[in-house]
Amino acid sequence: VLLIPPFTCLDMVSKELNGHSGFGLGAQNFYPAEQGAFTGEISPDMLKDAGCSTALVGHSERRHVLGEQDDFLAHKVHFGLDQGLNIILCIGETLDQRKDGQLAEVLKVQLNTALTGLKPADLETRLSIAYEPVWAIGTGEVAKTGDIAQAHALIRDMVTDLFGPLGQRIRILYGGSVKPENTSEIISIDNVEGVLVGGAGLHAESFSRIVLAEHH
Repeated sequence: VLLIPPFTCLDMVSKELNGHSGFGLGAQNFYPAEQGAFTGEISPDMLKDAGCSTALVGHSERRHVLGEQDDFLAHKVHFGLDQGLNIILCIGETLDQRKDGQLAEVLKVQLNTALTGLKPADLETRLSIAYEPVWAIGTGEVAKTGDIAQAHALIRDMVTDLFGPLGQRIRILYGGSVKPENTSEIISIDNVEGVLVGGAGLHAESFSRIVLAEHH
C-alpha cells in the first residue's frame, strides 16, 4: 500500500510508517533538478530524505491545470529514475479526445514520449503506469468495464511494442473515481494490477475498504 500525501505531511507519515511492512511512501510531484534556484519546488533528494521511495509523474492535473507538456514529463520520468525514485507515470485522455476517437493516439504519444530510451533495469520493478481517463477524475463518473479493459489492453500492447517481453511485466494501475463499491470489479479486469485512489483516499474508512478489496 503506497501512501501519497501532500509534501507538508511526508515527514509525519514517514515516521508513522516506520517499521510497518507492506506500506510505502510516495510524493505527488517533484522538480527534475538536483539543486538550483527553483523556489517552491521539491527535488528527488529532498523526497528521499523525507522517506519517499516513489513519485507520481504526469497526473492529469499536472498536465491539464498546470500545463506540464509531454517532453517535460519525459524528462521527469528519466531524471526521477536516475535519482533513485520509483515512478508512477499517469496517462489518459480527455472527454473531447475520447469522443473524437483519439484514445489510442493520445496514449501512444504520452507513453512513447515518456518511456523511449529507458533502461530495462528500470522497467520491471521501478516503473508503473496509471491510466486515468481525465473525464472520470473527481467527477463521480467511472469508466465502464469495457472502457477500462480497452485502454489497459492498448497500454499493454504499446509497452510490449516498446520493450518486448519486459512490457508484459510493467504494472498498470487504474485511477478515476475509484470507490470501495467498485474496487473489486475494477481490479478483476485484465491488465488492471492495482488502483490509484483519489478523493476516496481522504477518508480513512473508505480508503481502508479499498485496500481490503484490492488485497482480496
